Amino acid sequence: MKNWRIYNGALIPLTPPHLEVVTSDIKLNILDENVFFARWTTNFDIQKETEFWYVINDTPVDIEGYSKNTRSKIRRGLNKCSVKKISREELMKKGFDSYRMAFLSYNTYINAKTKSLFVEEINLLSNNWEFWGIFHEDKMIGYSQNKIIKDYCEYSTIKFHPKYLKYYPSYALFYTMNKYYLNSNNFKYVNDGARSISHETNIQEFLIQKFKFRKAYCELHLVYSRRIKLLIMMMLPFRSVLKFFNLGVIKKLNILLKQELIRKSFNY
Repeated sequence: MKNWRIYNGALIPLTPPHLEVVTSDIKLNILDENVFFARWTTNFDIQKETEFWYVINDTPVDIEGYSKNTRSKIRRGLNKCSVKKISREELMKKGFDSYRMAFLSYNTYINAKTKSLFVEEINLLSNNWEFWGIFHEDKMIGYSQNKIIKDYCEYSTIKFHPKYLKYYPSYALFYTMNKYYLNSNNFKYVNDGARSISHETNIQEFLIQKFKFRKAYCELHLVYSRRIKLLIMMMLPFRSVLKFFNLGVIKKLNILLKQELIRKSFNY
């Protein structure tokens, strides 16, 4: 289990997507951990379009390499905001307001964390994490939690306080972090995560359009617990009806069914 973590009731690999995942005991792990399913990917950055992908950047770019519009917003963001690495302790102390306000703007079934849980989860992160803060007039208005494995960086959790989006903090943050990891430290790539299934997000399309990220296509694999597999097989024929009742438990079920349809697309 050392290369897996539990996330929202599922087993997810801790390793970067370009590395192979050992799945020989995955059914036993699902039973032992009492989770709903395990999810992993193979054939990272396959040279054809698929229904699942990661959004990555593997090309160092100086500011002049961006569009005129993006350069303007980067400069305005850097003029109004400061971006810097911060300690774990500073994030725990100052980051919750940005987390809470950002979360309230999401369309998701997931409940927001309490401040104590927010602090606890950050405190439990291993030493291969780096933290960045975005500040406006000494107030933290956003942050990023980045997982580092050798020359790989995952932009794991990024939050912006909605009240301060007019100052272009996202432009300042992504420009600064991309420059640090890709230009200055020659990382293999940075990763903003996989295709979002649980909630709508515009951040990945924003990164592709503005910051030269791209989709690294791959293949999705799922192994279910017995009870969840039975539920999905029973409900899958009714998915076109269930989508009209997208609240509470039904919303969670619709997400599982959507994910299963993506998996089924790889049954060549």
